[in-house]
Amino acid sequence: MAHILTAVEGSQIDVVPVARALISVSDKTGIVEFCTFLSSKGVELISTGGTAKKLREAGLKVQDVSDYTGAAECLDGRVKTLHPKVHGGLLAVRGNAHHEKQMEEQGMKPIDMTILNLYPFEATVSKGAGFEQCIENIDIGGPSMLRSTAKNHAFTAIVTSPDQYAKIQGEIEAKGGTTLAMRKKLAAEAFALSASYDSAISSWFANQLSTDAPVAARIYKPEFPLKYGCNPHQKPAFISSRLGSKLPFEILNGVPGYINLLDAANAWQLVLELKAATGLAAASSFKHVSPAGAAVAVPLTDVECKAYEVTDETKASLTPSSLAYLRARNADPMCSFGDFCAISDEVDEATAKYLKKEVSDGIVAPSFTPEALEILKSKKGGKFIVLAATPDYSPGEVEYREVYGMAFSQKRNDVIIGKDHMQNVVTSKQDLDESAVRDLIVASICIKYTQSNSVGFAKDGMMVGVGAGQQSRVDCVKLAGRKVATWYLRQHPKVLALPFKDGVKRQDRVNARVRYIEGDFTEEERVRWQQQFSEIPDPLTEEEKAAFMKGSNGISISSDAFFPFRDSIDHASKLGVSHVAQPGGSVQDKQVTEACDEYGMAMCFTGTRLFHH
Repeated sequence: MAHILTAVEGSQIDVVPVARALISVSDKTGIVEFCTFLSSKGVELISTGGTAKKLREAGLKVQDVSDYTGAAECLDGRVKTLHPKVHGGLLAVRGNAHHEKQMEEQGMKPIDMTILNLYPFEATVSKGAGFEQCIENIDIGGPSMLRSTAKNHAFTAIVTSPDQYAKIQGEIEAKGGTTLAMRKKLAAEAFALSASYDSAISSWFANQLSTDAPVAARIYKPEFPLKYGCNPHQKPAFISSRLGSKLPFEILNGVPGYINLLDAANAWQLVLELKAATGLAAASSFKHVSPAGAAVAVPLTDVECKAYEVTDETKASLTPSSLAYLRARNADPMCSFGDFCAISDEVDEATAKYLKKEVSDGIVAPSFTPEALEILKSKKGGKFIVLAATPDYSPGEVEYREVYGMAFSQKRNDVIIGKDHMQNVVTSKQDLDESAVRDLIVASICIKYTQSNSVGFAKDGMMVGVGAGQQSRVDCVKLAGRKVATWYLRQHPKVLALPFKDGVKRQDRVNARVRYIEGDFTEEERVRWQQQFSEIPDPLTEEEKAAFMKGSNGISISSDAFFPFRDSIDHASKLGVSHVAQPGGSVQDKQVTEACDEYGMAMCFTGTRLFHH
């Protein structure tokens, strides 16, 4: 068994004045200002090459590490700070007579603060550097000083990020030095950084050898607490960032919850991909981590304007962003009630005004005009959630999750569905015009972010039916198909002519139209439903619905995995489906292709499965 060391006795100190600081940073953000402050407090500055040069250029008095140690930097900079005068100054226990006697004998001085960054190893790897260059960017002296300082946090402060400068400066101003509580916190952050750094090196090195990494460390920085997790009894709950990385969103207004942020993350990825694939402004409407609707900015027909209650004045004022969200919201307006939405482009005043009328929890977008932001901040009594997406955010190539004590990791599903995926048309009908390809792309990207099994129907750049989370694929088709029928029947003349009383709220009108189409009222429900009208409407009969549905055509369907049987195609034919996209790869592909030929559909194999769990 390894020998376990006992604690070294010394003084118990809370506030430690900073008399001497060692500085060696690769990220020089804010370092001149911070060291200017330290110098103004009489702190002696010791530094290495590039950092010392920058501080001198700013007019600060700095001692080179090599002068302090009496040993020149050597071996192409591999040895700079690996010296007893450095590590003795960091590790000496204050108030320990034995340590103090040895320091005096060896000419060591106590160092009260170390300010450092580690060599940018991960950045070097990400730039595609060769093996030898990556090896050279493995920091040795930095982690050594980091661990020495953090270990001796009872007396020394380890500073590892420019983000910490302001807080430390404030504490020195207020207390005359660093407190033990702060030094402990800084040490914890430093050890986390060290673990993350070593894990990155270990994983990279193992990858070079084509073996599994022996250990993978994921280090997270808690950003803010959540009220609770999925359910009120699931406490505590937090949002954390990956150490060294920002969160993907900045909160501009409101207090997002656990599910809000899950919706935001998926909704934002969906619209980014729609925009990239189509070049059009895109929007999505999410509930419980699946889309209720998604769309790109395609002009509305006159009938759609009537069905979606879009006045001539509103139509004339629609911008690409507002048009995209209007379409996304009207895919399934009952399911979009209380949604979390995402928009690919800047949110303008027209979009904010439209959104203000809808019952919604929040929005994520790249930016907001000042007018739009003020409108949205006033929504829900000031509680409406507004998130600004972090520009050029990189989520990393590999994603992780924990379930029941198991850690899962996989390459992130970063495939962007586009026109290339729609080229392998396998049916007798080969014609897929631009609008059909666009709609198949919209449907495919939408189901990529829908809980599997899933299928999605699209028409005119918008989802018109999403079937999520069913164990049977044909049940997905039937579920989504019911939504398609409801969407199309909302354009029926009898639905458009429903005589609502004045004062009936917008969402109540939406719900009433859907229930009119469905028609399966209880007697109690029928009485309450009829009270919304100035005169009782005649029923919409099954015969009238069937006759109207015959006019449905040009609809596209996409499936996240292959159709195992032709039954899904048979059902889709009842809804006016003309175009089909699926990965292919089933032993029943021939049977499914023949079914498409019988109904005159064009079907392409994308070759890409899109399961999402």
